[in-house]
Amino acid sequence: MSIVQRLLLPLLLGPAAALAQQAVTYTEIAPILQARCVLCHSGASAPLGLRLDSLEGLRAGSQRGPVALAGKPQDSELLLRLSGARQPRMPMTGPPWLSAAEMSLFERWIADGLPAGADPAATAPAPPAQTVDGPVTWTQVAPILARRCSKCHATQGLMGPPPEGLRLTSHAEALASGERARVIPGAPEASELLRRIRGQARPRMPYDGPPWLDEAEIALIAAWIEQGARDAEGRPAATPAGARLRLHGTLGAGWTLDGLPLRVGTGTRIDKSPRPGDYVQVRGRWSGQDVEVERLRRR
Repeated sequence: MSIVQRLLLPLLLGPAAALAQQAVTYTEIAPILQARCVLCHSGASAPLGLRLDSLEGLRAGSQRGPVALAGKPQDSELLLRLSGARQPRMPMTGPPWLSAAEMSLFERWIADGLPAGADPAATAPAPPAQTVDGPVTWTQVAPILARRCSKCHATQGLMGPPPEGLRLTSHAEALASGERARVIPGAPEASELLRRIRGQARPRMPYDGPPWLDEAEIALIAAWIEQGARDAEGRPAATPAGARLRLHGTLGAGWTLDGLPLRVGTGTRIDKSPRPGDYVQVRGRWSGQDVEVERLRRR
């Protein structure tokens, strides 16, 4: 539809049509951004500097340029990411993704030229406080990983392909154990993800820290793993018996790794004469109850 046709259409079809053609303003999309996007895209640590907690931040875009091109929704990075036409799809905590109605609002807003409307500060709700009632599920853990980890550990993150192939943008990816398992449901001390976040293994994660995750966030992730690494519906994950492990930490007396018992046998390869107190790497498999060590070496 041409601009002239668009201007004439309300006159031809009457007041109801004119009302339907009113421009979407930032006031209408601000609550969606607040609920689904600003968890990550706010403050100094916003991925690529893209802040979505204000109209000014959205219009400014990211380090790579504008994300919303006035009048060009089909070319706007924001809409391409929200629709999944470009990966990784946003918001990083999805699914669920934005609804068709919400997507339509963003498309119309961009097509209408990014109008501001009334001050959205009075209408945008504050982000809900995170509370845990009952078992910890992926729903509570995903926002932490999205904010601090998924900027790199995504299909195409800040460092390009995800480091060591680890993606943290979905429950299934976080629990994947193809090359090796990073999360052992029910066994937080044997979970590489938690050991990296705590700093028991080096380099400590997230890679852009400090600041690291705070104590409450680390405790929440530890509780999630301890309780079975439940999905968003609260279903505990299966134990990956036989999955390969690669753990780093401090060797303790009696073949322990930061207190985690290790099963060391005659078939275990031990390199560089590690002693208690040494920082070591352990390679092995999860038996379903403990770590069967195949190789242990001082680092």
